[in-house]
Amino acid sequence: MSINIYEAKTQLSKLIARVEEGEEITISRNGRPAARLVPIGRRTAPRVPGALKGQIVIHDDFDELDEETLSDWYGE
Repeated sequence: MSINIYEAKTQLSKLIARVEEGEEITISRNGRPAARLVPIGRRTAPRVPGALKGQIVIHDDFDELDEETLSDWYGE
């Protein structure tokens, strides 16, 4: 659906209700598309902390830098 700015201002609540039902609405200025109202995507499931436990490995030396890299960073 396409609607001009004036109509969008006067019918904003109705337009938002339509968007919440899944419709996309284009708002035009002087006959040219200027903006689009679209539904916000919803997450299918809430985030679960620790869901990847046991699937990711961080080695003990992960944050240790060799002498050449230290020299590159600090110029020593």
